Amino acid sequence: MTTVERTQVFLLPDLGEGLSEAEIVEWRVAVGDIVTVDQSVVEVETAKAVVDVPCPYAGRVVTLHGAAGEVRPVGQPLITIAPLDGGDEPAGHATYREEERAGSGNVLIGYGTGHGGATRRRRRPRLSLAPEPATAGPARGSDVVGDTGPTAGGHPAAAAATALVISPIVRRLAREQGLDLATVRGTGPGGVIRRADVEAALAVPAARLAAVPDPHVALAPAGDGDVIIPLTGVRKVIADKLSRSRREIPEVTIWVDVDATGLLETRAAINAATPDAPVSILALLARICLSGLRRFPQLNARVDTEAQRIVQSAGVHLGIAAQTDRGLLVPVLRDAQRLTTAELAAELAATTAAARAGSLPPARLTGGTFTLNNYGVFGVDGSTPIINHPEAALLGVGRIVDKPWVVDGQLAVRKVTQLSLTFDHRVCDGGVAGGFLRHVADCVERPALLIAAV
Repeated sequence: MTTVERTQVFLLPDLGEGLSEAEIVEWRVAVGDIVTVDQSVVEVETAKAVVDVPCPYAGRVVTLHGAAGEVRPVGQPLITIAPLDGGDEPAGHATYREEERAGSGNVLIGYGTGHGGATRRRRRPRLSLAPEPATAGPARGSDVVGDTGPTAGGHPAAAAATALVISPIVRRLAREQGLDLATVRGTGPGGVIRRADVEAALAVPAARLAAVPDPHVALAPAGDGDVIIPLTGVRKVIADKLSRSRREIPEVTIWVDVDATGLLETRAAINAATPDAPVSILALLARICLSGLRRFPQLNARVDTEAQRIVQSAGVHLGIAAQTDRGLLVPVLRDAQRLTTAELAAELAATTAAARAGSLPPARLTGGTFTLNNYGVFGVDGSTPIINHPEAALLGVGRIVDKPWVVDGQLAVRKVTQLSLTFDHRVCDGGVAGGFLRHVADCVERPALLIAAV
């Protein structure tokens, strides 16, 4: 069998949850490189997350299918791998052929390995900070792309002055804003221009120069000094989802002020007893929500408009609203009702950190049945949030502050917060929603009720 016949093509895998495409952000390998099983070969961005894609085959890279910035559908070739000759086998990988024949035993969370003819991923070239030859323009798929003018690539001086840009998102943002990348100082490795550098330059109107309009980009008229933020990627998905929620869900918000002094004292007592496994206020509120949903399962539901039915979920897949650099994300803790309070605290900490780092797979950002939103971290008392479609309810928590409060007929200073419940009026009436919120409020004021409710 020839080497060509033995090549294996890795396809962009099934992204799950309705995701059918992804944009190549950065290739981790180049043609000719030797890869091992489960080595990350490319970084892609879906509408929900940025993820590294591991290859289930070992060998030498023959072809990279797709260039940086391309949006490719699921099931198209991503990378072609050929087996190594005996002399090419890297040290420490003597068993690579067995791995190649068997394929990877691991699966990228939220994806399949793409074996057989299933699906495929896309790729982007590896970063090279060396300037392009003076006699030629940038090669197709090059990771370092210059913001070139008519003479770029024609003179050594022009090539040396070429701006170093890795991400197609950075190039597109600069183009749409009329920003000359040659005027931007890159703060990335080797002087690479990052998105933060472009955004910083855009904050200074003098740095914005006239640019030739891209005929493929339709922009609304903008005045001098205006900042245009394209609705793409995660931000577009967020906008679409919130708009759909507001269109379809007849939502109602109710709220109540509560004395959270007892909750804070309970947390302090728990953490004093288990200093190596601290519990956050958010974890205790999550535990209280789970108790409330056990009593009022009507709120742990969604409306199936096509089938004209309400579906109450058997498990509580708890969404936690988290503010990130890429927008508001709602990572999900599946079957949260099975976790202890300590496990909830650990999962919440790890999940929110991963969401802010952009390392959560798409499967962790969908499928929630109820959301907890701690908007108090922004220093606000109350809110009327939009429900995370297709869920039916969302509990919001304001900041905890000192306020005058009547205790046993006497005025005292207590730790007070406001709780709000936004719910889909199609799944329940005010009695159920009020009962849930009152139960949550009672548990916040008297945490001992949680023990009685178990």
